[in-house]
Amino acid sequence: MNQAIAGTLESSDIQITLKYHDEDKNIIELESQVKHLFGDEILRVINRVLDQHQLKGIHVRAIDKGALNCTIKARMQTAIYRLTESEINWEVL
Repeated sequence: MNQAIAGTLESSDIQITLKYHDEDKNIIELESQVKHLFGDEILRVINRVLDQHQLKGIHVRAIDKGALNCTIKARMQTAIYRLTESEINWEVL
């Protein structure tokens, strides 16, 4: 699978799109109306989940509509499992 999407564009949610790219580093694009207030925290959560799954070379596009950290984490994990077509490892969660 080349791309995976999790989440919606509804209020209090976040839509995460993941795809592979040719570089070894991760790229994160964040769109949020509250980026100036919570952008750094959203990026921290996204990076933390990528690190937990030891993923590199991922392009992340996140469209935030006011999601809480637990929602961001859940959407990231869902998109990762869809992208990698792997089974859920509950110990990582």
